[in-house]
Amino acid sequence: MKRLLDLLLALVAGIVLAVPAACIALLVRLTSFGPVLYWSDRVGAFNTIFRMPKFRTMRTGTPAVATHLLTNPEAHLTPIGGMLRRTSLDEIPQLWSIIVGDMSFVGPRPALFNQDDLIAGRTTRGIHVLTPGLTGWAQINGRDELAIPEKVRLDEEYLHRQSLVLDLQILWRTFFKVAQGDGVTH
Repeated sequence: MKRLLDLLLALVAGIVLAVPAACIALLVRLTSFGPVLYWSDRVGAFNTIFRMPKFRTMRTGTPAVATHLLTNPEAHLTPIGGMLRRTSLDEIPQLWSIIVGDMSFVGPRPALFNQDDLIAGRTTRGIHVLTPGLTGWAQINGRDELAIPEKVRLDEEYLHRQSLVLDLQILWRTFFKVAQGDGVTH
């Protein structure tokens, strides 16, 4: 049931967001050198690696690490990168990952391939069996501001509480968090 809802919602969102996505792609191309999309190696269900697209918000050549590990993250942002991140518009291409089944709308955010502490914490607690999500319980409870152990705790809480009703609540709360730019640090 969840997979069917993901597909339907992703197709509707893709149609609704097609024109804004095209405008964003053009802005990315016009304001910085490099490709429009950044394909990031991420950890999916059962710790498999998949390639997740985002609109590129960082300059080409930026190390492939979590943003908080960069010495000066703002120095790596493209001219429109900060705005795309604050509004989460950089994540529109992840609809592709939902359509092909690498992601869901709701689940733990996919870890970077080199976030060993997050991957280990999730694996130890059985969270690695979940399909990663565009948003999740941790995102609406702190997002970038959360330490890894707290993210893992919240992801485990979601693992044990997951339901259609909870997913709908998370999606609803995500809308307001994104609209307010709440929890984004870079």
